[in-house]
Amino acid sequence: MKILNSTQRKKLRGMAHGFKPLVFIGQKGLTSQLIQATDDALLDHELIKIKFIDCKEEKKEIIAELAAKVSGQLAGMVGNVAVMFREHPEEKKRKVVI
Repeated sequence: MKILNSTQRKKLRGMAHGFKPLVFIGQKGLTSQLIQATDDALLDHELIKIKFIDCKEEKKEIIAELAAKVSGQLAGMVGNVAVMFREHPEEKKRKVVI
């Protein structure tokens, strides 16, 4: 997967503006269930919102580790909401074109 440039990240953030968060990160932080849920959501949707509920201090470290574990890319983070993107492995099933 190629690295997103700033124009692509901006476009993805705009596309995700009306989305509701699909993954919520709470007190427990990064768990195997959270990683699996994020991986499944990225496979189904390619572009998702992730909301932080209780772990607001260490959110940058958590989102960076989560992105590395699911091979996703962070498109942006505003407040307690992050936008993550990962292309579908099959070209025919890709929904998001950047």
